[in-house]
Amino acid sequence: MKIVLISTYELGRQPFGVVSPAAWLRKRGHEVACFDLTRQELEDGTIRAAGLIAIYLPMHTATRLAAKLIPSLREQNPGAHVCCYGLYAPMNAEYLHGLGVVTILGGEFEAGLARLAERISVEDRATKKPSLEGEGQQDSAAFALRYRDSRRQAEPAISLERLNFEVPDRTGMPALEKYAHLILPGNGYRVVGSTEASRGCKHLCRHCPIVPVYNGVFRIVALDVVMADVRQQVAAGAQHISFGDPDFFNGIGHAMKLVAAFHEEFPGVTYDATIKIEHLRKYEQHLTTLRDTGCLFVISAVESVDDEILQRLDKGHTREDFLHVACTFRSLRMTLHPTFVTFTPWTTMAGYLDLLGVLAAEDLVENVAPIQLGIRLLIPQGSRLLELQELRRQLGPFDAESLVYPWKNADPRVDELSEMVQAIAADAHRKKESRPVAFERIWRAAHEAAGVSSPELGLASRPGMEVPFLSEPWYCCAEPTRELFVSIGSVNKKPEQPPTVAADGFV
Repeated sequence: MKIVLISTYELGRQPFGVVSPAAWLRKRGHEVACFDLTRQELEDGTIRAAGLIAIYLPMHTATRLAAKLIPSLREQNPGAHVCCYGLYAPMNAEYLHGLGVVTILGGEFEAGLARLAERISVEDRATKKPSLEGEGQQDSAAFALRYRDSRRQAEPAISLERLNFEVPDRTGMPALEKYAHLILPGNGYRVVGSTEASRGCKHLCRHCPIVPVYNGVFRIVALDVVMADVRQQVAAGAQHISFGDPDFFNGIGHAMKLVAAFHEEFPGVTYDATIKIEHLRKYEQHLTTLRDTGCLFVISAVESVDDEILQRLDKGHTREDFLHVACTFRSLRMTLHPTFVTFTPWTTMAGYLDLLGVLAAEDLVENVAPIQLGIRLLIPQGSRLLELQELRRQLGPFDAESLVYPWKNADPRVDELSEMVQAIAADAHRKKESRPVAFERIWRAAHEAAGVSSPELGLASRPGMEVPFLSEPWYCCAEPTRELFVSIGSVNKKPEQPPTVAADGFV
């Protein structure tokens, strides 16, 4: 059967959620076409010929873009079975069904996609479905609509079964050079590949979109599969690998075996990983191993330096934990990239100024992309944040188009500041300003909005503070900024790359 797999947005890297199921489906004899709409245009003929069109929804932005795309896909091929899969598919099942999506797959989706493809193939043969492009098919569109609507989902919407993963098949994907690259101090750069060594997460952070699907479960990708994927990307030119696991230290033993094997086979290739502050402190003894095996930086979702907000988010760490980890990284001469959800219903002007002060005091200004200082909290369907009664009283009705529960801060100045910071970050990118320069602009604007004088920082004059980072930003648990959404644009047209906001950093 002819199958189309589509990614609308995946953080500036080849979408693992497309290349992994592509391997499963091709192994079973299906003809699979993969499209990354941040780097490619859809091919009309390929869409019209497909029996199954599956769209990968790993995050909020990807889902909103897919919602634009699905009606045109149905119009182009009314007989195709449309499936959405990934974290945000089951969370938005009702909305997606309303758009004409038949099957929803969340969690460990590869086996479900393979079974779905086989089921459709069997049904097609049994019903002898006519060709929609054949001569004399005057009622083909009406038949196709009846045929599609007669199908019902047989696969579980969420599956956490243990899979024997296949090595991802990256055939037909744009070259790695077309994706985000590593920027090094001194204007050097490296070609970047990406892979996943685990999925899901053992933790239950309230704002995390993984939790409604995995609910504390995580799954390991076998070491030989991960290494085979790294190997094929290095052969394709990758000089740095980004491990996309939600938390690389969820399986600490697996992680340590992997980095040892990685460094032994590819001593000249560097890597980065995402790890919770809680784990960075718990497994502090392993940080030197990361450093010595080529880890250039670690991304960590700090989210806030306010202990009350951290408690509401159920993050599992405190302000002191973050400061301890930051100090440890400095002492080990390692690079920490903290990420934040800076604007929440509980953010205050004083709290925002405190965050800026901490970043300046801890010499982390270069480590945080300016857009991170304008990120707003996202509250989608199924979020554990809805457990908080105090928060529910602050939320508006669910917005089906935006796929979030809207909220406003009790202090209007805070919401105005978030828009101002986003505008400064976008303008700084357009002007190619350094992170310290952009930070000082945000510093001054925040103090002015709070009605207090802003102390001088003198960040731009500090030498030797540059750090390595990736050239496309990471958005997680946050609303996409206006500039990001516009820059990605309509998925029916060739998008510009990279997104105009904060393309100077992967944060």
